[in-house]
Amino acid sequence: MAKSILEGRAGLEKAVYDVAEVAGYLWQNGWAERNGGNITVNVTEFIDDEIKSMPAISEVMPIGETLPFLKGQYFYCKGTQKRMRDLARWPMDNGSIIRILDDCATYVIIADSPVLPTSELPSHLAVHNRQLELGSDVRATVHTHPIELIAMTHNKAFLGKDVLTRLLWSMIPETKAFCPLGLGIVPYTLPGSNLMAQATIEQLEDYDVVMWEKHGVFAKGPDVIAAFDQIDVLSKAAKIYVNAKAMGFEPDGMSDAQMQELTDVFHLPR
Repeated sequence: MAKSILEGRAGLEKAVYDVAEVAGYLWQNGWAERNGGNITVNVTEFIDDEIKSMPAISEVMPIGETLPFLKGQYFYCKGTQKRMRDLARWPMDNGSIIRILDDCATYVIIADSPVLPTSELPSHLAVHNRQLELGSDVRATVHTHPIELIAMTHNKAFLGKDVLTRLLWSMIPETKAFCPLGLGIVPYTLPGSNLMAQATIEQLEDYDVVMWEKHGVFAKGPDVIAAFDQIDVLSKAAKIYVNAKAMGFEPDGMSDAQMQELTDVFHLPR
């Protein structure tokens, strides 16, 4: 059996196995039915000269657009049609490491197997391109299908600007503390489309996490654990709201004054 690219590379191995850990959480939470959801992590910082000299194990493949800040970058990507529950156990059989070529419009797979990346790769890479352009510390993107959050987008009353953010913040103090920029909204758009990608990039200028109406969420973070954590706290807030409604009452939520106090004491952005 061929040696895995991860062997002897602690940083790269940890980055990939953090993805596997998060994939398990997504499955256990019921957020990753069949092959639903995607994870893409920029692993360039862990790439050594030996990896840089590795030949491609795939043909050259188009991204679909030119992303100039991704020249020579390396990404671990979940494979298309691969299940999160399988990725959690065997990350290098259900994902692959790719190299963006110098034209910034194509890529090749370099390890471990020629597992074709997710069909939503262009959307994820477009977000990474923008984050590198901004000089941010974002290195991971996660898309998944949290049940209660998606259910809430079927109510038009929640889709106005910052309506859902304000509601979720008010359910439990940790939501605002750990997701201080809140939740942006992208109206229903064809999954995987360029329109969805551009709308997501625009929302991520101002928000930590983006909610795709009737579809799921897209989060960014300095690593995959941090990106997951933001989805997790928002989902907990949604569960509190849904449970209160199921008990037959509208939850009071924290007041504006209480949330402002939280913002001041913890020096939050808003």
